[in-house]
Amino acid sequence: MWQQVYDPLSSSALSTIVAGIPVAVLLMALAFFHVRAHLAAGLALVAGIGIAALVFGMPADMAGKAAGYGIAAGLFPIGWIVLNIIFLHRLTTLNGYFSVLQNSLAGVTEDRRLQLLLVAFCFGAFFEGAAGFGTPVAVTGAILMGLGFSPLAASGLALIANTAPVAYGALGSPVIALSAVSGLDLLQLSAMIGRQLPFFSILVPFWLIWAFAGFRGMREIWPAILVAGVSFAIPQYLVSNYHGPWLVDVIASIVSMTTLTLFLKMWKPKNIWTSTALGKRKDDSASQVSAEPGAAPAPALPAISQARAWMPWIFLSVFVFIWGIPEVKKVLDGLWAWKYPIPGLHNLVMKVPPVVAKATPEAAVFNFNILSMAGTGIFLSALVAGLVMGYSLPRMLREYWNTIKLVKFSLLTICAMFAVGYLTKYSGLDATLGLAFAHTGVLYPMFGTLLGWLGVALTGSDTAANVLFGSLQRTTAEQIGLPPNLMAAANSSGGVMGKMIDAQSIVVASTATKWYGHEGEILRYVFFHSIALAVLVGVLVTLQAYVYPFTMMVVK
Repeated sequence: MWQQVYDPLSSSALSTIVAGIPVAVLLMALAFFHVRAHLAAGLALVAGIGIAALVFGMPADMAGKAAGYGIAAGLFPIGWIVLNIIFLHRLTTLNGYFSVLQNSLAGVTEDRRLQLLLVAFCFGAFFEGAAGFGTPVAVTGAILMGLGFSPLAASGLALIANTAPVAYGALGSPVIALSAVSGLDLLQLSAMIGRQLPFFSILVPFWLIWAFAGFRGMREIWPAILVAGVSFAIPQYLVSNYHGPWLVDVIASIVSMTTLTLFLKMWKPKNIWTSTALGKRKDDSASQVSAEPGAAPAPALPAISQARAWMPWIFLSVFVFIWGIPEVKKVLDGLWAWKYPIPGLHNLVMKVPPVVAKATPEAAVFNFNILSMAGTGIFLSALVAGLVMGYSLPRMLREYWNTIKLVKFSLLTICAMFAVGYLTKYSGLDATLGLAFAHTGVLYPMFGTLLGWLGVALTGSDTAANVLFGSLQRTTAEQIGLPPNLMAAANSSGGVMGKMIDAQSIVVASTATKWYGHEGEILRYVFFHSIALAVLVGVLVTLQAYVYPFTMMVVK
């Protein structure tokens, strides 16, 4: 049994600085030294193991097992999702279906700003709600590339758009996890988050178009942006407050897509924006796209109707929705699920106060429930869609192998990043960073929100960040006299803005746009947007805590 130590250097400032070294190594390697993502994550992992063992006193073999557990958890379920969504995209690309889909979306409007709004924000939110875990960035990034956006624009803008829906992603998984670890009521947490994020569901579409086309370009289409944002925000508020976290994004995205499409049939901007270039930014990323292994010139294809072109994605939507239903997951797990307690790690690490109310052992059980994983639903949807599109099983097997070769470095990066995240969790490095935020007193609403942002930036998942810091948020809020529901919700709401800078999301974006090895450039582009939006969430939470407490009244 090993107890975590949160101040090994007897100086909270020094201990915090040392605990932050693995994160600093990762971000600096990516952003400033242009190290490829899988190598940067590997360097961060080596630094993390060294600090955990030599400074924080974690047994070296235990640190290695925590990293190994993270590698397995990164491959399943996250890598499994990425691999299969790229496989489906590859099948639709090779036979021309994806091109027709892009033309179908472009047919709604010729204006590139409105196409971006429809694809990245509205369409992406549906996939976030149904599947989450990188699916929306993979799908919308690829679609934007097909519409003529550069790899940097497609990657960065897809990441910016995939923020406001994240807290209710994968059928409410982050909120469900937050309730489980904090002990707070699920429906009250859902309602509280639903009183924070709708403001940003209106703001983010404006921010997205501003990032792409500048202020003037945004101002020219403000009615359409407002329609998209409000038609998402109102259902998001209503469903989260009066139903629960499960279907918030699915319902809100469908309402937003439908409303915006109908609005665009009646309203057109005075000036049609046809350029896909990022406003006021040099961007030569289009010349750096890598060729896919195994790709051959596409043969002449028969005409494909728009209905048939949407069919693979309808299959995907249906399968991921079914796989996201808790009852279905329970049935599939009942058929087969392998749970493997990690020897030498499971229940042998003790979290201690003040991170938790009382000493608590950390479970370490790898749950290989592959039947109920979202990636399995995506894989089956790809098989069904491939057969309907006319692929033979041997051809699909070849293309699956080509897809593995295509994403091998992305999978390696995801595994390494999860290894870093799990190491920081079991070694207590994350808790040391969290406690530094908790010492900010009256400023805690701001810094507690940024703690959620940091958690997602570290782990790549709002669900994981809620598991990481949910209990700490409640404990700290109670200690300083703030409502625990408010700060637990702030962890999730602030966390969504960290989604665009976590390494896994950036790797998914670079893979979807075939811009391999340029993860650092994507990170530099989205970092300002990420921290600025996170600070704005912190401002809102501070106002809720001290100025407008009526906004915290939770619907019973």
